[in-house]
Amino acid sequence: MKLTSLVMLSMSMTVLVAAFFQQSAAQTKGNPVATVETSMGKFEIELYPADAPKTVENFIGLAEKKFFDGVRIHRVVKNFVIQMGDPFSKDKKKRDMWGMGGESIWNKEFADELSPNTQSYKDGYLKGVVAMANKGPNTNTSQFFVMLRDNTSLPKNYTIFGKVVKGMEVVDKMGVVDVEGNGQPKEDIVVKKVRVAGAGTNDKK
Repeated sequence: MKLTSLVMLSMSMTVLVAAFFQQSAAQTKGNPVATVETSMGKFEIELYPADAPKTVENFIGLAEKKFFDGVRIHRVVKNFVIQMGDPFSKDKKKRDMWGMGGESIWNKEFADELSPNTQSYKDGYLKGVVAMANKGPNTNTSQFFVMLRDNTSLPKNYTIFGKVVKGMEVVDKMGVVDVEGNGQPKEDIVVKKVRVAGAGTNDKK
């Protein structure tokens, strides 16, 4: 192959790569971002309404109702996940029930969103990924988890609806706290509030 042809091919590949990254950036531009303020610090989650529209709608709706305010991180599994979103965890007297509760904005369980065509599904459960916790297929309510490490062996049974884009160091600190035998942190980690800003929200503070 002539040198001029190689140069042209290289330039074409550069243009294609640049176009790919521009397209990827365009796909995420304008996504809503949830700020989760906890007793250990703040972290931010970019939400994926294109990949999981019903799940994001539910999460934003619950946040706008201040549903998450006062819940505790009720489960920590080191090198795996932290989990939250159970309304029972607001009440210390219900400690034995933490992890059993949940509500959706529709007052019922809703279906998984597990399309193999979405980028989040293809990427899988990487560190910082935020996904719904469930007790079986199509049983989503309000509980969700954040991945502490990449886990390529986790079955793709849990709807991915976002990823931590800021404050992962806060999540990492939560992931190494001392826990009881059932995974409950020995010292409470309280979610003070969750607020969502961006496309399709009321931008409430």
